[in-house]
Amino acid sequence: MRITVIEHEAGAGLGHLADWLGPICDVVRPYQGEPVPERAADGLIVLGGAAAAWEDERSPWQPATRALLRRAVEEGTPTLGICLGAQLFTMALGGTVERGGNGLEVGACEVVALPAAASDRLLSGVPARAVAVQYHQDAMTRLPAGAVPLMTGDRYPNQAYRVGERAWAVQFHPEATPEIFTSWTAESDLEAAEDLNAAVKAAGPALVATWRPVAEAFAQVVAQAAEASRPA
Repeated sequence: MRITVIEHEAGAGLGHLADWLGPICDVVRPYQGEPVPERAADGLIVLGGAAAAWEDERSPWQPATRALLRRAVEEGTPTLGICLGAQLFTMALGGTVERGGNGLEVGACEVVALPAAASDRLLSGVPARAVAVQYHQDAMTRLPAGAVPLMTGDRYPNQAYRVGERAWAVQFHPEATPEIFTSWTAESDLEAAEDLNAAVKAAGPALVATWRPVAEAFAQVVAQAAEASRPA
């Protein structure tokens, strides 16, 4: 099986997912001129990036990425959108993404499981209150029709949701290692960067324990879908 990965910038790569998923990911880098495919492989992951989901002039491949996400959901391809990827997913399916009214959400932050998460194929093992890496100031303010909310948070309520049985969007960064997070703050003007970096580093073991099983569950969903699609 293969998973198509859309990477929006070099500093926001697969991170932990490269280890947790193994060598099954085919990374597409449109910022280097690689075309976004019309159809994903057996699975699809769309990563984060600095652009807003509506800034197509800044990232000209975003319309093609939204089209890819829409087609993946329509065809039942297992899909995971992360941060910007989740916001593009939301817009692709008719939801709304806006500049967040509560400012930048950044660092090791708490996310809270909603009742539907208990039976979700990816998130059922996540603690009721978990830590996740955050770095965003845009928000998914209206979810697509039929979306099932799975996780929430104090600053922004829409932290994770599912559409259908095989497509997920998460506002946070399960893939972000402490090193990746530190590289993001190094490019910012955050006054508390050192404290934020230290908090993410301290949370490292908990982050791995929480989100590695989620990545492995996604890989299992991809494998099952790929097996089901093979001719008898």
